[in-house]
Amino acid sequence: MNESLHQAIQTRLNEARNVLVASHIRPDGDAVGALLGFGLALQQAGKKVQMVLADGVPSSFGHLEGASQVKTKIDGAFDTFVTLDCADFKRTGRPFESAGQPDINIDHHITNEKFGRLNLVEDEEVATSAILTNHLPAWGYPITKSVAAALLTGILTDTLGFRTSNVTPESLRQAAALMETGVDMPELYMRGLVRRSYEAARYWGGGLSNLQRKGDLVWSTLTLEDRRIAGYSGNDDADLINIISAIDNFKIGLIFVEQNDHRVKVSWRALEPGIDVSPIAVQFGGGGHAAAAGADVDGSLNEVTEKVLTVTHQILKNQVYNANPISQRKIRRGDAGGKQNG
Repeated sequence: MNESLHQAIQTRLNEARNVLVASHIRPDGDAVGALLGFGLALQQAGKKVQMVLADGVPSSFGHLEGASQVKTKIDGAFDTFVTLDCADFKRTGRPFESAGQPDINIDHHITNEKFGRLNLVEDEEVATSAILTNHLPAWGYPITKSVAAALLTGILTDTLGFRTSNVTPESLRQAAALMETGVDMPELYMRGLVRRSYEAARYWGGGLSNLQRKGDLVWSTLTLEDRRIAGYSGNDDADLINIISAIDNFKIGLIFVEQNDHRVKVSWRALEPGIDVSPIAVQFGGGGHAAAAGADVDGSLNEVTEKVLTVTHQILKNQVYNANPISQRKIRRGDAGGKQNG
């Protein structure tokens, strides 16, 4: 652990009086959980805190304490700016374009650009909420029941209920420690991962009817019309990507969500161990983890879908080739296809 970095973060937070806390657009459970957990911990220490999400809190996390405090715009002055769960600064969205450089950037994405003055990036952790679980007490901010509920929601949702390949015994110990504050993990699990609105379920129907496959890729699209017909108010995929990720016999799952500004939100999921989708997302200006990544791509739905599928197929082909030394030896010896030279 970098003691000087942690001391610098603790000092900065201790000196802060008015703190602006932000996370990324189209917030997932870890974005919301980290934001609320961190914000509530600071409030309990007597600090004034603005918690801001450009797209607000999704209804599935509205039960968490502090959710009603979250605003979609900055309202008033602040002396300390903290970003959570953002791999790059632009992911915070338009409200923060004039907020200046973040004082503290806390994240767990391997593609983090370290855009803050102080950057705590622990890419081995399963969630940004897990990082906060480890360090808030050491910084002088106790984890109370309300803080624990938010942080446990972040860990549960980013691991899909401890089902992702990066889960470790330490992840379970973190969850156990949070449970010891009295939070109801089964209820948080149900609310964060299982229950969905009627409109979200109808939206899934539109996406599932658009399901396609080719080679090792399986994907779906969600159009603005699908959203309108379903009556779904969000601009995300309502977690349909998790359903696509459960489809067997493919290596990568994707979903393309049409946006109002001639952009498409793209999500990638690695469906087999050893596949890394983060370089694909980076190529399109996004980022994420080896197993899960995303990007916002300019263009029409058809244009972006075709372009992304082409690049994804090529990068996947290169990864599979590089991971297979037997195939490489055959090609070097001229045993693949009977030719050594073009």
